[in-house]
Amino acid sequence: MKIVILTGAGVSAESGLGTFRDKDGLWAQYDLSEVATPEGFARNPVKVHDFYNARRANAAEAEPNAAHFALARLAREHVGDVVLITQNVDDLHERAGQDAMHMHGALSRAKCADCGAKWAAVLKMSARDPCPTCSRPATRPDIVWFGEMPEYMDEIEVHLTTADLFVAIGTSGQVYPAAGFVVEAARAGAATLEINLEPSDVAGLFDDQRIGPASETVPRWVDEVLSGASSKQ
Repeated sequence: MKIVILTGAGVSAESGLGTFRDKDGLWAQYDLSEVATPEGFARNPVKVHDFYNARRANAAEAEPNAAHFALARLAREHVGDVVLITQNVDDLHERAGQDAMHMHGALSRAKCADCGAKWAAVLKMSARDPCPTCSRPATRPDIVWFGEMPEYMDEIEVHLTTADLFVAIGTSGQVYPAAGFVVEAARAGAATLEINLEPSDVAGLFDDQRIGPASETVPRWVDEVLSGASSKQ
């Protein structure tokens, strides 16, 4: 059985990383048109870097929680393929032991706004930092901002159309194209499951649902999958 998993901010919330859409989330604290768009970066790169430097420092202090470790265990022990796609820009999946396709970029990487080169980010970045490839002072966070194309979309499309089970964990169902992944997977014949603290905006599109904190619901679900797989060996 091939399992394709999409994770969102709800997976990292219990590690102390703020979500965007909660009443006290990042959208309530910042005008994201100023810090999460190419136009905002062009107007005030210092403000944008200050925002992401703070987020990078926060992510560096966070630790993976039980949900991250459970998904890493699933990838190690499941007899079929497990593909992890994340909307998150932190590295908690990797630090728990699992590689993920970061469709919205990663705080751990820097990018040149001129030539597109990418490299490992330092903890505190500046637009004046020279690109190691072209030497131009056009450093930006390697984050997919509003109005930009998410990464890995070709690979994600293939995985969605070949999945036996699609699982969305900790997502709001409000951000496209990720919110439409359940439709693509279901159209290709996959069973679908949502695991979330509360029903998402697209909850009605899923076959099944588990409600509760990710640190509790995800390990329980992983135990069920692995025990079921073991019983069929």
